[in-house]
Formats: sequence, structure tokens, C-alpha cells
Amino acid sequence: MRILPSIFLPGNGTSRSLKCPIIQSPLAGVSDQIFRKFVRRWAPEALLFTEMVNAKSLELGHGEQKVLELLEENGPIGVQLFDHRPDSMVEAAIKAESSGAFLLDINMGCPVRKIATRGGGSALLKDPELAQEIVKKVSKAISIPVTVKIRLGWCEDSSEPVPFALGLQDAGAQLITVHGRTKKQGFAGISNWEAIAKIKKSLDIPVIANGDIKDSKDAIKCLEITNADGIMVGRASMGAPWLVGQIDQEIKNQKAFKTPDAKMKISLTLEHLKLLLQEKGDHGLFIARKHMNWTCRGFEGDASLRHKLVRASIPSDAVKLLEEELLKLN
Repeated sequence: MRILPSIFLPGNGTSRSLKCPIIQSPLAGVSDQIFRKFVRRWAPEALLFTEMVNAKSLELGHGEQKVLELLEENGPIGVQLFDHRPDSMVEAAIKAESSGAFLLDINMGCPVRKIATRGGGSALLKDPELAQEIVKKVSKAISIPVTVKIRLGWCEDSSEPVPFALGLQDAGAQLITVHGRTKKQGFAGISNWEAIAKIKKSLDIPVIANGDIKDSKDAIKCLEITNADGIMVGRASMGAPWLVGQIDQEIKNQKAFKTPDAKMKISLTLEHLKLLLQEKGDHGLFIARKHMNWTCRGFEGDASLRHKLVRASIPSDAVKLLEEELLKLN
């Protein structure tokens, strides 16, 4: 296994260096400030992202909180924007930079219908000229590095990811993350790491591989096939905020990472729930349900505990359930 060096991004006057080659993907409805706090516990130097931000919402002030909270965090935090209007993307990028974004990522890969049908996300895969215009204008407007996340194309029949990626590089992108599926595939099928390898071979800028990386074994295999400069972990980290740190440590140290046991998972779930309640009030319980369902797995009695947790109607019931489980394990 080759040792992955730091990734240097010159920016447009403000350079950045990614010391950790394992990156946490932005996840809508998941990678909020509280989730990032837990990821950072195991991966202090990894690049994390806010949840994806709609440039139009930021322009109107609706998505501002996601960006303003950057100043409260330690470690590199990037902002990922989506929209199809170059001028709106420029305005949003300037706001993100002034709020302390480590870098600015442009999403050209989100397959969600309500985003793609409005011209954002993966819809830009069908319009290389507009995609390049957005990257060019944003790159000129801010000093921090501008990166882009893409897929292999809109569908298999029209997929030309190498020319598309080369166009983005020429427009000023300083790093490209490639999810090894098309928009049409969504998250079905198998991520095409060989296609990512072709993109990597064609570009001069760093390439990050994304898709189907669930553990260190997957990460090592993906890096061997793609020759990428790093990897991005996405859905596999839901319920496993230690995953980025685990992969980073196992690749660097060639030593097995001690996965959290039942006691630590329940303790983490309880801490997560209490933080959400503190921030969101009683509504925090409804946000926490998905996290409780994801995290409380892999130990004896987990199914029964999850069944009770997702049916807890008031916060105190959920807190009591977790506290009682912890007492059993002490």
C-alpha cells in the first residue's frame, strides 16, 4: 500500500494543504455541526463539509446558519454549494469564504430529482459549458481553492467523464472528487473505480475517489485501482462517525483500529441525542431517531433497543432507555 502524501491546493492566493487523504462527504440531513464534532473526534485533521448549501437559499439568507457556524469549529471545514446560476454561485462562494470556509466545493453530482430538475447538481453534467463557466467565475471571485464533485455522467450511454473533468480543470478547478456512478444509477449498482482511474490518469490536478468505500479494505482496493490521491467516505459513515479516522489510521499505521463496542456506541448515541435536544428542543428527538437507528447496531440486543428508541414519543423516554442500557453494561 503506497503512502499518500498531503494534497496541496494553491488557491487563488490562499493555499491549502490536506494532511489527511480521507475526506468526509457532505451528507444532507446528516453532516451537521454535531455530527462533524463526532467525526473530528477520530479524525482531527480530515477535511469535513457542511451539509450541501443551496446558493439561492444562501443568497436569501435561509442557509446562512450552515455557513456561519464554520467559525466555531476546529479543523478544515469546506462548504459545498449547488446551483446552476454562475452569479448566484459567485455571491454564495464569497459569503462562504468570508465565513471561514477552508475551501469551496461545487456540487455537480447530486442525483436527487428536486435538485437536478432545477439545473443544479448532476444536471450540470449535461451542460459542460455552463459547468465550466461556473467554475471559472467562482475561481476568479475567491482566493481559497475551488474544487468540484462530479459523477461519471448523466447516464451510461452519454457518459464522457474524462473530457468533462478536463474542462473543469482548465476552468480552474484545483481538485475533483469523482463518484463512480452516473446520475441515472443513483446509488444502485457498483461504483466504477476503473472509470475513476481513467480520469485520474488524464488530469494534472488531484483526484479523490468516491463510491462503495465501506471500510479500510475497500479504501485500499479503491486506491490501488484508481491511483487516486485520496478517498471520500459517504453513506457508510452514517452511524459510524469514527469511519474516516479508522480508515486513515489503518492505512497509515497498517494496524487494526479498535471499533467502538456496545458501551461506546450507546454512550455516543446518548451524547448525540442530548446535544440535539439542547440545540433543537423536543424536535431533536425526531432528528436523532435516524442516528440512533444507525449507531445502535452490531451488539447483542441491538434490534430490541432500536425498536424501543424509534418508538419513544418524548425525549426523556429515549434518554432513559439509553441510560438503562449503559447501566447494564457497567
